[in-house]
Amino acid sequence: MAGGPSQLELFDEKPKLGAMHGKPVPESYTKGQPIAQLQNQKELLCFGPQATFGRFGKSGQSISNYLPHIGSIADDICIVRSMQTEQINHDPAHTFMNTGTAISGRPSMGSWINYGLGSDCDNLPGFVVMISRAGTRSPQPVSSRQWHSGFLPGKFQGVQFYSTGDPVHYVSNPPVVDQGRQRDVISAVNSLNRMRDAVEKNPDIATRIAQYELAYRMQMSVPELVNIADEPKHVLDMYGCKGADGTFAYNCLLARRLAERGVRFIHLYHRDWDFHDSIRTHMPELGRVGRPGQRRAHHRLEAARDA
Repeated sequence: MAGGPSQLELFDEKPKLGAMHGKPVPESYTKGQPIAQLQNQKELLCFGPQATFGRFGKSGQSISNYLPHIGSIADDICIVRSMQTEQINHDPAHTFMNTGTAISGRPSMGSWINYGLGSDCDNLPGFVVMISRAGTRSPQPVSSRQWHSGFLPGKFQGVQFYSTGDPVHYVSNPPVVDQGRQRDVISAVNSLNRMRDAVEKNPDIATRIAQYELAYRMQMSVPELVNIADEPKHVLDMYGCKGADGTFAYNCLLARRLAERGVRFIHLYHRDWDFHDSIRTHMPELGRVGRPGQRRAHHRLEAARDA
């Protein structure tokens, strides 16, 4: 959920903050702290939670009314309230979350997992990234460094799939190029690469050879992956998916199909969660994206796992 949905409006109820709404922020909270553009304000005032909270499930989880369907699965999910970060801006926070450091250049988590465990799929990348279509507001930008392989070989970096148009650039052959001709081109290019690699022993060349071969196999596997015509209507309804429209719901469905085919790491970004104002307007809009059918989808997945 790229942007910054406040935990104070979702899972982390702060009654004391509510009681201090409109009062000056105690200096003990701000002194010596990097508060970015807020430092130019004459007076910082407390802003209490804009949500109301209830207790859900046997566990009594505290969940806000901005997430109206999450309470129904309160006993089936894990809520972690102890995570912390020193990053206060979006891009370094993304980098820290995905690589373990705010400094660019380290391998992303997906790259490490792909490197350490490999992939169970021969005709799709082991690490796939999808960014859903943003809503009506300006979307939070997401840099490709968030799924980069850093100092690991390039074949372990994430491959971005697009949820509108061709899912991967150039996955379709031009009209005059058939599979046989494409195979001839790739074989010739890889032969030249192997000749060069025999001289240089360069891991980048080996990566290039592997990626050419993978790309060829993807020309057959990707169209089958994104053809959701075989998904029953009740499954589409559970996901809230109306087709290949680039929404988060559609990407979630593709993520399940990728996992079923052995893709090791799938990373979904939804960029519409950046709340600087109008919390009472925008938070409910996104919270209501869920549907009651999500609970049925959850139990379907539980049953499949148990089986």
